Amino acid sequence: MNRHLLIALTVIGLLMAGFATPLLAKDSDALRPLEVDDYFALKYVGSPVVSPDSQWVAYTVSAQDLEKDSRETRVWMVALAGGEPLPMTAKGSSAWSPAWSPDGKHLSFVAFSKESDSSQVFTLDLRGGERVQLTNVDGGVEGYEWSPDGKQLVLIIRDKEPDTGTLPWVIDSLKFKADYVGYLNGLRAHLYVFDIDKKYVMQITSGDYEDYSPTWSPDGSSIAFVSNRTAEPDFSYDSNIWLVKPDTPHDEQELVQLTTNASSDGSPIWHPDGERIAYITTTTNRTDVPVSYLQTKLAIIRVGEDEPVLLTTESLDRKAYNPHFSPDGSHIYVLLEDDGQVHLAAVSVADGKLSRPIAGRVSVWATAVAPDGSVVAAVSEPRLPGELFVLDAEPFALSTERRRLTHVNDALLNSIYLADAEELRFDTLDGTEIQTFVYKPRGFNPRKKYPTILWLHGGQESQYDYGFNFRVQLFAANGYVVVMPNVRGSGGRGLDFALSLNKAYGTHDVEDVIVATDYVIEQGYVDPDRLGVGGWSSGGTLTNVVITKTDRFAGAVSGASVGWYTTTYGHDPYVLWWHTELGPPWKNRDLWDSISPFMDVENITTPTLFIGGEKDWNQPIIHSEQMYQAMKHLGREVSLVVYPDAHHGIRRPIYQKDLLERFLSWFDKYVKNPQSDN
Repeated sequence: MNRHLLIALTVIGLLMAGFATPLLAKDSDALRPLEVDDYFALKYVGSPVVSPDSQWVAYTVSAQDLEKDSRETRVWMVALAGGEPLPMTAKGSSAWSPAWSPDGKHLSFVAFSKESDSSQVFTLDLRGGERVQLTNVDGGVEGYEWSPDGKQLVLIIRDKEPDTGTLPWVIDSLKFKADYVGYLNGLRAHLYVFDIDKKYVMQITSGDYEDYSPTWSPDGSSIAFVSNRTAEPDFSYDSNIWLVKPDTPHDEQELVQLTTNASSDGSPIWHPDGERIAYITTTTNRTDVPVSYLQTKLAIIRVGEDEPVLLTTESLDRKAYNPHFSPDGSHIYVLLEDDGQVHLAAVSVADGKLSRPIAGRVSVWATAVAPDGSVVAAVSEPRLPGELFVLDAEPFALSTERRRLTHVNDALLNSIYLADAEELRFDTLDGTEIQTFVYKPRGFNPRKKYPTILWLHGGQESQYDYGFNFRVQLFAANGYVVVMPNVRGSGGRGLDFALSLNKAYGTHDVEDVIVATDYVIEQGYVDPDRLGVGGWSSGGTLTNVVITKTDRFAGAVSGASVGWYTTTYGHDPYVLWWHTELGPPWKNRDLWDSISPFMDVENITTPTLFIGGEKDWNQPIIHSEQMYQAMKHLGREVSLVVYPDAHHGIRRPIYQKDLLERFLSWFDKYVKNPQSDN
């Protein structure tokens, strides 16, 4: 891009900044209802990175094209002061992982190279010119980071598969399948250093291990990375932080193991002094708890010393992740999952004191820290799909006044009505407080009784939060009250709350769904004869259990769910999880069967739609097939929908459109208008 044009556009953008915020219609009657096709008009912002001079933010914008049945991600740039965003990559192809060269003259990203038929690193000279392919690595690049002097890149490259023709997969490892990948070929990802001037690539790590999250020390003399280098990596969660020299070939390296925690350590970042590394860790003395349940902590360790310092202690009892140092090294910014919200927190390196520059009814999912101390964060709210906001630089006064930077969905949001989230809290059967989000239809009348959907979250130990949720907005736009409980076992409430379901799926979580249902009925606006329930992934599995325990729901949607846990053994990627929590099924068959809704399928009388992807190897479609076939055999109202070549997340736009329409038609038939078709 021409430098003078860039400056001119910036000036124009700054002059227009006062008009950039949308003027939302004051009269909601002027806004139309949300529709299925609006899903494909939404854009998604992510991956912010700030230029070395703190003047610009590069980021990605992802979109879907229903007509072309395709998805696309482009790199954009906007002045940190605000203004008109500038597209840095063209339509018609995707680019991701933006980064700045240390001198700020180049913007790099990963994109697909037609010449090499793989993903490569490209650069764009911001002083003018077209994009240039920087790497030409056989098999492509999975990740990269600039060296501090801008002369090298550290690359993540997967081992090359030998050209042996078409042969069977030969399996000798515990983990041999992955969703979106298929059967694993045993090829590992290792670190390489790429010399930009000489175009020379040197491998610096090797072995039968996965190496990832590389980050350069400030002086460029060392690279920290994450790897599970135990004798049997597939049998443990024991990833650690390691140090490797960037100027030494892999077969001459003497790696330095920095952390020795027996659980998971990851996300290393260097302190500006180059002597310390902060990272995210999980610690526990329990051997029967999968690592996903555990609360992640922020730790810091001095290079050359054995004992780390926990900056967020057990008293916090929340998950922290995605760390970034402040420029002066006095604080570390982290994202903090907390009670239906995701905050941006700042943790003092000196004493661990924690403050929350971005808090409240928000969900923050990406951050970048500028050299001048400004912080850019991707923030979502109930009626706002994610946008970038800025906390302007101060002498670490921890400003909480955020300024909106991007407006990628304003045109759409100015034309549609969206429901706000209402938070309810109530006690469940044992006195534990449960949090539930409720979305209500347009023109809500508290004296009217509405058809209602209990929509259950996936991830099991994840949480519903205040982030924008298209699916529940669509339900509300179609006349439903939507109830989203964070049942026991969810995240955001601490370790004990998450462990409520340890070895006990289908117990406390079902109780909480029923209590949530009773609670909203007591509010007077829910029709007890028009109740629906559904969810995806773990939410679909919980749906399966709920409808085996009660017949009060008029219709159910079970997406990508589990029915008979023993069936999934050896077919999903969670074998380590299952052995840790449940033990092997041949020794603990009663436990495996007790958590399996398939064992009680004959109790189901609720009309149920089972739906998922043909190649879902996360929660394989065999579960939905078995649940469907059993209900069909029992003469129950049931349907099965399988999307060809689809995985756990149904990504193709034409499939997503069909999925959303099927959800609505099923609930409309059995919940909203049960008398019209039955």
